[in-house]
Amino acid sequence: MAHALKMTTKQDGPLIVLGLESSCDETAASVLRRDKDGRVELLSNIVASQDEEHRPFGGVVPEIAARAHMRKIEAITAKAVRESGLPWEQIDGIAATAGPGLIGGVITGLMSAKGLAMALGKPLIAVNHLEGHALSPRLTEDCAFPYLLLLVSGGHSQLLSVTGLGTYTRLGSTVDDAAGEAFDKTAKVMDLGFPGGPQVQKWAERGNPEAINLPRPMKGRDHADFSFAGLKTAVARAWEASDKSDTAKADLAASFQRAMTETMLDRVSQAMTLYRRKTSETDQARLVVAGGVAANTELRAGLKQLAENRTFDFIAPPLKFCGDNAAMIALAGAERLAAGLIDGYDAPARPRWPLDSAAAAKAPKSGFGKKGPKS
Repeated sequence: MAHALKMTTKQDGPLIVLGLESSCDETAASVLRRDKDGRVELLSNIVASQDEEHRPFGGVVPEIAARAHMRKIEAITAKAVRESGLPWEQIDGIAATAGPGLIGGVITGLMSAKGLAMALGKPLIAVNHLEGHALSPRLTEDCAFPYLLLLVSGGHSQLLSVTGLGTYTRLGSTVDDAAGEAFDKTAKVMDLGFPGGPQVQKWAERGNPEAINLPRPMKGRDHADFSFAGLKTAVARAWEASDKSDTAKADLAASFQRAMTETMLDRVSQAMTLYRRKTSETDQARLVVAGGVAANTELRAGLKQLAENRTFDFIAPPLKFCGDNAAMIALAGAERLAAGLIDGYDAPARPRWPLDSAAAAKAPKSGFGKKGPKS
């Protein structure tokens, strides 16, 4: 049977949704309350990190991640419900990441959600992980539609026009690697530690961002796409030519972070121009950043200044909601449930699932295979 999206009666009172997240190396569960007026209250938010399991390898190992999710998800889910202070019977819906992500982890979380939904007789909401990131700023503040979204994580780098729930138009995306992947590769090349992004930022604070001349891929182009493969290669070559000292590490980390920030600011600026062409000049525009790389302080500061210069409001989720978490999945699930959207038990786990699936299928930016478009 094909995956089917069903309609239910729209929300006429508060909703309590349990969200599960297991798309990469975080096993997470959260319980969220959504009032009829759209206000949300986070009742619990549990995240079990797998950093120790993956640290010896300098990156996430899919098989290890999948086994860790299987070991942890039942206890994490029970803890989230217990800490919410509510009985299982008061949960109105079960939401889980159904993709994109490492397929072993996605299957674990989605199958757990299906089992709970069936056992409790509750609706299932299969959530796109990227939609969770896209809505994450709404966990803590009013972030009205529409807005321009910069979604930057370990697996994705995209610029999207967000006009409503489930309505996303791609303005730009990476043609090769994601920004978070470039951070992780930089950390691995210099043996800075795991996870890579925070380690690069830590070392960059001690270095000279002008020490090494690195490329700014796509800078100045009249589109909003990204490319980070060349920057990754340039970092590897610079490190190979260095004396491998702590000073060299700090300078290269700082130079890489500056190149990455300037590149993204240039691409966002171009997307702002494209976005403004599609909206009224009298509308108050908003720039929203989300995803794991949104936790980088230099990037956040640069985006805030750029938004001010271009008369955009700037909205970013708190750091704890930038990385993978189940609160954003519960929120996306609650928003969809409130709109009367639920999924059948045949909802598939997807390793690839672009937010703008139709556009990505027609013109994928970074490859198309049996599993679908990457972006």
